[in-house]
Amino acid sequence: MSTNHRKARYVFPGAYRGKFLSPVAAICLTAYGTTAAFAQLQSPPATHLPVNLSPWGMFMDADIVVKAVMVGLAFASLITWTIWLYKTLELFSAKRNAEKGLVEVVHSQSLVQLTRLVGKRGDIPALLVRAASEEMELSGPVVDHAGGEGVKERVSSRLSRIEARAGRKMTRGTGIIATIGATAPFVGLFGTVWGIMNAFIGISQSQTTNLAVVAPGIAEALLATAIGLVAAIPAVIIYNVFARSISAYKQLLGDVSAGVERLVSRDLDRRATPRHRIAAE
Repeated sequence: MSTNHRKARYVFPGAYRGKFLSPVAAICLTAYGTTAAFAQLQSPPATHLPVNLSPWGMFMDADIVVKAVMVGLAFASLITWTIWLYKTLELFSAKRNAEKGLVEVVHSQSLVQLTRLVGKRGDIPALLVRAASEEMELSGPVVDHAGGEGVKERVSSRLSRIEARAGRKMTRGTGIIATIGATAPFVGLFGTVWGIMNAFIGISQSQTTNLAVVAPGIAEALLATAIGLVAAIPAVIIYNVFARSISAYKQLLGDVSAGVERLVSRDLDRRATPRHRIAAE
């Protein structure tokens, strides 16, 4: 009796399984098919999605305006690094010449000796020495009558003009770097705004908010900002480095100029000493 009851309990589900579970399975399959069809309508075909999401692929798929912004920022970055290379070599050579000229000025006993030492070199310290020597020669006939104060003023004036001209020459090109560092982020931001605007237009036209459709356009737009930062950050750093280096170079030229003026004053005093001794006798 117990055995028959156990068999009936297990036979009962098997007997009605096909009648009650088949409609349930049909309902589930129908719901699954409806969901799949709805998802297929919501998402665009796979052929419309960008295949390459690398920086180069996003650049090629970007709008023409965003492309122009990216190309302009890349060109600005190239200009920055070109100026950096040129100015680095120029500053290195100029500082080396200034340091050499300062050593020569310190170890010279007279302006005539220093003039022979620098010879016909074309660096700035040599120009300073030759300018002072020329002014001494031009003012030689009147020094005995007018004194040396006027000669010192004229020498100081000529040396200061040479220093100023050398400083302006050395700062040439740094203004471009400063401009790139200040404007590149905003140019990149313009490309980003333009790209995001186009992305929203694409969303409205496709009538979907699927991330696979929206994300590539936004990524292309953000790439413009990234390139803008890549162009701006090195430019700002390079400009600050050049500003400090040029300031140090100007101080070196000031030291050379001051040394030349001391030699001029010393030569004038030597020239006036015998006259005072004769008058005292």
